[in-house]
Amino acid sequence: MDSGHYFPPPSPSQLPASHVKFHLPYFSPAEVEYLSEKQRGKLSANQEKLRQQACGFIEAVGVKIGFPRKTIATAQSLYHRFHLFFPRKDFNYYDVTMACLYVSTKMHDTLKKPRDILMVSYTVRYPELAARSKAIGGEVEMDPVAVEQDRQHLLGIERLVLETICFNFTVRMPFPYVIKISRSLGASKKLTKLAWRLAVDSSRTLAPLQYPPHVVALACIYLAALLSSFEQPAPIDIAPDEHSDHELAKTLGHRGDWESTYKACVEDLEEICHHLLDLLIYAAQNPSATTSPTTPSSPSPQTYASPRTPHSSHALHAPHQAVPPVPYKHDTLMRLKIHLRETEHPARPRTDAEDSEGGAESPDDVFGKGGDAAGLGKNEGTVRFIFGPKRLVGAV
Repeated sequence: MDSGHYFPPPSPSQLPASHVKFHLPYFSPAEVEYLSEKQRGKLSANQEKLRQQACGFIEAVGVKIGFPRKTIATAQSLYHRFHLFFPRKDFNYYDVTMACLYVSTKMHDTLKKPRDILMVSYTVRYPELAARSKAIGGEVEMDPVAVEQDRQHLLGIERLVLETICFNFTVRMPFPYVIKISRSLGASKKLTKLAWRLAVDSSRTLAPLQYPPHVVALACIYLAALLSSFEQPAPIDIAPDEHSDHELAKTLGHRGDWESTYKACVEDLEEICHHLLDLLIYAAQNPSATTSPTTPSSPSPQTYASPRTPHSSHALHAPHQAVPPVPYKHDTLMRLKIHLRETEHPARPRTDAEDSEGGAESPDDVFGKGGDAAGLGKNEGTVRFIFGPKRLVGAV
């Protein structure tokens, strides 16, 4: 070191800023709308289509690998959360979905190497190459350089996904609650199966980002009862230890002791039902869509781009394909949605970004200006990640 030169230490104003990022397990509807508006651009008209394509791709790869339902569902929720903070136009469609699936495998201890996940994703994206590899009994033939680039992109986005959850690997799913609450309510096995499928579909919506899993499960049971009883005659023969679909729909559609028993309220159930009904209506309106809420089976690999198609972040050129029929007609679903709107309770007030700290903080203070979440994805300064919301953890 040259002793003839003196380099003074940087002043406090020159030091990188330090940020504290609190984990938000759930967002209020106002927060979701605020963050979504920040990330919307030219793709705003296709938000639902892109979201369902992403969920379908995660589903296809996850099922093909053999991941359990909890891993696939968590990956879909991670994808929704990621794009509350990062715009779709800035990220490759396939990189984000596979990064979310990779993080989900860590959260549920169903680990797979990034390369293994990528190789299976190639068989979904490029079905003609997959068919050729089956004929010769090997993996899909891909350029090793391209595979390594995709792997690096996956690992880079993995860090961003982890930052959106503040490295908090705690996760709860609605599936066990569906079984337990259905038994407690005396629901039939047929109704419980339908509620389970609706719980699977709930991960394709933003409901898991806004409500706890036991509330989502209860809403799925309520919607299953509505779908089974709406415009249907009441059954005559009911098992002694069971309640009919009509009885369950009436019970959960009104205030009662069940709210304190299950720590839920009818207003939240109605809002989640609207999320799921919108998904079912979307599927009924788009029979060629890559998602089918009727079943957790994977969509056809023919819906994804071929290797001759330019590597696009969003556009998926899907040829015509046969998809499973939607079990409920569009008109029936619309009538049920209108019926819910006419009989629903006023929305429950929820604390959101604008109400935090008694109105002392604006949404920009909470989430960062431009929705960048106060330093997420940046190497400027220090970010401290706290495993809980500010109102519970307190000032740090």
